Parts: sequence; structure tokens; C-alpha cells
Amino acid sequence: EVRVVESGGGLVQAGGSLRLSCAASGFTFSYYAIAWFRQAPGKEREVISCVSSNGASSYSADSLKGRFTIPSDNAKNTVYLQMNNLKPEDTAVYYCAARIGYLCMTVDREYDYWGQGTQVTVSS
Repeated sequence: EVRVVESGGGLVQAGGSLRLSCAASGFTFSYYAIAWFRQAPGKEREVISCVSSNGASSYSADSLKGRFTIPSDNAKNTVYLQMNNLKPEDTAVYYCAARIGYLCMTVDREYDYWGQGTQVTVSS
């Protein structure tokens, strides 16, 4: 059974940093992709970034480049979301999602496995 578990959310002041972790387990296929999404109150869920297990496919939202990065540790099957210079508009529930295959997709319906979400709140 595939499991995806996020951790690391919390309250931070504007300009601060947070690192979220996504631990994935149970994959029986060699290739999979892990993505980070977020959903702010009253808004649709949006993709932030994605990386495939073999590194051949990746994606990062243009609006967040320079502040958010997606380092990974394949040995631990863990993908991180490093968020720097946080702004109040980054306040949202952040989700980690996984899909079988080596392509990163930007649409949430393409992902089969989801974590429970972790709240990130940025105060001004």
C-alpha cells in the first residue's frame, strides 16, 4: 500500500523559512513522481513543484521560483519543500501527492495518492 505523509507545517513570520517533508512508501514500481500542492481558503488547489524518482522530470511554478525549492533524498524516499522569504499570501494547507510513472503533472487529478495536508500560516 502506498502511503504519503507530510510533516513540518506551522506558524512563521513573514520573511521566515519553513521546510516541509514528504515521506513516501509502498511503491512497487520503480518510477513515480512526487508533487507539492497547496490550497488557500476560498481558492482552488494549485501545484507548486514536482520531481520524479529518477530525476528525469520536474516542474516548478514560475510564480514561486526563487523562493520555493524541492530537494529530495532518494535513499529516504523523502521529498522536501523548502520555502524561503515566506509571505502572508503563502498561508495555505500544503499537500504532498504521488503518482505512478516518471512524468510530473500539474493537474491534481493525475495524482492517485495524497497526504493528509499540513497547515502553513504566515503572519504579517
